[in-house]
Amino acid sequence: MLDVVIVGGGPVGLFLAGELRLAGARPVVLERRSDPDPSDKAHGLAGQVVQLLDHRGLVERCGGGGAPEPAPGFFFGGMRLPLHRLGAGNPMYLLPVPQRELERVLAERAAELGADVRRGWEVLSFGEIEGGIEVVARDPDGVETTLATRYLVGCDGGHSLVRKQAGIDFPGTREDGVVDRSALVGPSVPLAPGGRLAVEGLGEIRAQFHRTERGVFTVLPHDPERPLVHTTEWEERPAGNSPGPGAPMTLAEMEDSVERILGVRLPLTPPPEGAPTLLRRLCGRNTRLAERYREGRILLAGDAAHVSNGPTLNQALQDAANLAWKLAATLQGWAPDGLLDSYGTERHAVGEREGVWTQAETALMAPGGDVTALRRFVGEFLERIENLASVAAMMAGADVRYDMGEEDPAAPTGWFVPPLELTTDDGGSRRLAELLRGARPLLLDLTGGPYLAAIAEPWSDRVDHVRATSSGAPAAALLVRPDGYVAWAGGDADGLKAALPRWFGAG
Repeated sequence: MLDVVIVGGGPVGLFLAGELRLAGARPVVLERRSDPDPSDKAHGLAGQVVQLLDHRGLVERCGGGGAPEPAPGFFFGGMRLPLHRLGAGNPMYLLPVPQRELERVLAERAAELGADVRRGWEVLSFGEIEGGIEVVARDPDGVETTLATRYLVGCDGGHSLVRKQAGIDFPGTREDGVVDRSALVGPSVPLAPGGRLAVEGLGEIRAQFHRTERGVFTVLPHDPERPLVHTTEWEERPAGNSPGPGAPMTLAEMEDSVERILGVRLPLTPPPEGAPTLLRRLCGRNTRLAERYREGRILLAGDAAHVSNGPTLNQALQDAANLAWKLAATLQGWAPDGLLDSYGTERHAVGEREGVWTQAETALMAPGGDVTALRRFVGEFLERIENLASVAAMMAGADVRYDMGEEDPAAPTGWFVPPLELTTDDGGSRRLAELLRGARPLLLDLTGGPYLAAIAEPWSDRVDHVRATSSGAPAAALLVRPDGYVAWAGGDADGLKAALPRWFGAG
């Protein structure tokens, strides 16, 4: 019997497969596409997830330049956040990587780690058997094959077959009056220095989230040779000769949408020959959250569990990191009671919060004088440094705190571990992220004494112990979970004795 079958070989399924392999489990990924999806979707990652990828050594593989640095600015509801004002407290990290490139990196990583990724396999149905799940799938030759697995994870998107057949409801809301259009275009868009755009008949306007009473216009120049143009209009069927939802999207339609918003026509050219293209129209916006993330031996992650108009991939990869080590611990028999259930408890709350703030963002960009007044009010609200810090933390996911059984609200437990520069016992300088490459629990011992090592010794088969010093550490010792969250902090021996079995089973 297989350990885990993952349905869906996009970024979330591939990342989960790699995480499971690091944790010692044997996943099989079934992806119905024969080849990777070549289309453009997400164009970057933002917030806490960038630090998570740094923990796995993936930032540089995705085109980053080593240790991530906080971004000086970001946007909320189309309003610029001057994050440079936060100094060392800035939680917003950015990694501008196209989703297709991220998927390629994650596929390579999964293969390097020995994950079994099967393309061209379509899951048809599944049902419970003794001690597991029986999955019926059609292989690339059209032959129906039955696989037995101890656990099944749905990473198969917003229309998830796994979620539907498991009988898990997917409640939420839909706003039909919003139309989003996106296009990758050639270098004809006249970008000016400082994030401005020179438009004939208008002069210079802001290139990102330029809002008018007719919609929102954005240019994202991740690649100046192939900038991404995006528009949002609040009409179910925009005026003019715009085709309906089922018609193919065209570059002329994109030009029409831009003209309706800006009031002037902006000529657009196709990307250079051979470049990846994107012409996409999305009619309506969904915000949905699965009622639960687990049904017995069936689990959900990513868009199968939550969808919104926000950066769902950021949350989805963190779903995978949270789930993988808990599922592997369950498979290996050392998971304490309730560990696997804590995946749904922790991540469902994050998915709910994500839906709230993405809906708030949409409301802040809508047309209308009342929204304009609201934007002015929110802008004044964000001028206060504490409010700016709070919104930045929400956008980055840095405000997520899990219940670790710590009653002291000021304790550093439950939070994502901060980036630390360390001097280890051998005198070497290392970043904390480098100690987390293997996705194993870590006891970072900064006490300088021997007593914590003796306490942790019975868990040495599953918890790494590193002695070091650091000037910026929030406590004398940190017990870090594989997903990057601090399970215990301090120098109290009794606290460590309680935390180790709570999260990592009997020693």
